[in-house]
Amino acid sequence: MSRAPVRYRSDDEDSARWLGFPYRTGDIVISTRSKSGTTWLQMICALLVFQTAELPAPLAELSPWLDWLVAPRDVVYARLSAQRHRRFIKTHTPLDGLPLDRRASYLVVARHPLDMAVSLYHQGDNIDRERLRQLTGQPPDSPAAPRPPLREWLLAWVDRDVTPQEQLDSLPGVLWHLSDAWARRFEPNVVLVHYDDLVADLDGEMRRIAATLGFAIPEESWPDVVRAAGFEQMRARADRLVPDRSGVLKDSSAFFRRGVSGSGRDLLTDEELARYQARTAELAAPDLLAWLHRAE
Repeated sequence: MSRAPVRYRSDDEDSARWLGFPYRTGDIVISTRSKSGTTWLQMICALLVFQTAELPAPLAELSPWLDWLVAPRDVVYARLSAQRHRRFIKTHTPLDGLPLDRRASYLVVARHPLDMAVSLYHQGDNIDRERLRQLTGQPPDSPAAPRPPLREWLLAWVDRDVTPQEQLDSLPGVLWHLSDAWARRFEPNVVLVHYDDLVADLDGEMRRIAATLGFAIPEESWPDVVRAAGFEQMRARADRLVPDRSGVLKDSSAFFRRGVSGSGRDLLTDEELARYQARTAELAAPDLLAWLHRAE
């Protein structure tokens, strides 16, 4: 007997919105932690579905974030129901929080946790918290205390001891999300993608994803499709590609900040990196960590 999905909740997300979702054959669910390549994979899926860089609507409309409380559940369901193309849906929920369906494919994207955390820190400065509270029906909050400098914040993030249910964007949350997917990696409808592979060989990774999902793209179209998925091209079209159409981001162009790897590791000393490695060894299996950390 299959287990009921785990429920993950935060002030602006609720995985229970997936319960009862009417899947279709061919649906693609993009499951990531924040700042781990979500929008990149959404764009890649859009390019594979439409086979052109000229998308018919903003990316957030084509690929709704189903868990996000900013848009009512019924509105998101209706939008997806009206779509006639192959659907690709965003979630930040781990696979154990979703009602899994054999007709769908699940793309889980991994990024080095330190790089993800640095990107998350910078995104925090770009979010209009009061606007987000308004959209999710929360009462006004008192002004937040200033955040510590990045390096200090990152070290505290590494050491923070919480459960994934308490904070999915914590280090335990990140490694649980990936551990759960890693345990399912041999299932035919689960696909793991590493952010660094996209950086190193975007063409090759896009071809692998296309083949796995059953897309056949004419060879003459590949150069334009791959070019449209490049970081600079996506940043140039931030107004059409960012995941926010509600004014939560202060500056949409700042959403695509750098797109490189190694920024988290560069901030820490050898001793602090060893502390990080010891912490991750407590939270995840060695084979997953070897795949995730690559050349360390």
